[in-house]
Amino acid sequence: MVKQRRKLHRVQVEKAPRLGLIRPTPQGFIVTARLHDGQTPDDYEDVLEKLAHAWRVHGVRLVSWKPGRVTLSATLVDPLEMAAGLEVAAEGLLRVRVGLLDDGNPFVIDFRTVPHWLNVGATQSGKSNLANALIVGLSPQPVALVGFDLKGGVEFTPYQARLSALATERHECAGLLAELVAVIKSRMELCRQHRVKNIWHPRLPEGARPIPIVVLVDEMAELFLMADPDNEKEEVAAVATRLLRIAQLGRAFGIYLFVCGQRVGSDLGKGVTALRAQLTGRICHMVNDDETAKMCLGDMDRHAVAAARQIPPDRPGTAVVIGSDSRWHRARSAHVLEEEAEAAAEAYAHRAPSWQSLTAPFAGDAEQAAELDESEIEEFTEPDLEDLPV
Repeated sequence: MVKQRRKLHRVQVEKAPRLGLIRPTPQGFIVTARLHDGQTPDDYEDVLEKLAHAWRVHGVRLVSWKPGRVTLSATLVDPLEMAAGLEVAAEGLLRVRVGLLDDGNPFVIDFRTVPHWLNVGATQSGKSNLANALIVGLSPQPVALVGFDLKGGVEFTPYQARLSALATERHECAGLLAELVAVIKSRMELCRQHRVKNIWHPRLPEGARPIPIVVLVDEMAELFLMADPDNEKEEVAAVATRLLRIAQLGRAFGIYLFVCGQRVGSDLGKGVTALRAQLTGRICHMVNDDETAKMCLGDMDRHAVAAARQIPPDRPGTAVVIGSDSRWHRARSAHVLEEEAEAAAEAYAHRAPSWQSLTAPFAGDAEQAAELDESEIEEFTEPDLEDLPV
């Protein structure tokens, strides 16, 4: 017979934290709290607003955690108030500082780190302003810009001087996407010749490295909506399949997506849900419905959804962002006038490569070249073990 003594004691989850040393920061302070028995970091996530009121500060964020302790960051003032007057700046290839985060750090869109982004927001929420900021930041860089403007061209036509291609109707988008998939296939052959798995590999000579392409999509819902399913189903399926393939393979071959939309929901079709899974970066401005906020942020963090629904209408440019650190932040983009973005596009129009030079290997045969085999997709989506640290 085995005897076992058990000791039971009461666990009090709602209990004042044991705080460590308070360390000042430019925006406020950082403090570490030790967890009591039965507590988890989620317990602190749920009471951050209560802590902000108790400490008489603007906001409190959970910035990191280790077993038995969490690190909290408090801000005395709102850093986002200073974001509107900032200047957009390029901080390296495919890297643009577009605003500020709620912890005072710069809000950076880095396509090399996070290759594809989903940007949603209602009218007058700041969604188009963020696209303007990207135009300003990317125009001086050696990259090609491609626009998909389903508003009839009113959003991106003023910047056409810097764009290598622009599509304003869905049938034009289908053809342009086919040519982009053909570009991917051409760059696949280049990588095979040099025995590398992406165009950024050190073994690929600088002279052979193709120019990166950033694809800007406005009003994504218009790509998937069908007024006449009998006549439009095939075209929508082609658009969805090609866009998904670009999202799946684009990172390895220097093609990056920045997809915008007022409303994004599962009712638009399975293609939207599959595409959303490939868009790692998420930016949610003020939205008019819960479904869009959940579609943008819900698969990553439930607290981010609640924060996005609290964005007031009088704070344009404010958004909830999930980027390279996989944690959500409140952010605000710098205010960029359309005239500023248009002036940048005109000033750097000479940096826009012609569409013919980008698609030369498959000129006139894009539809056939756009058909990729599953083996080709698997070859370039498997992890590259040579890029992993030893």
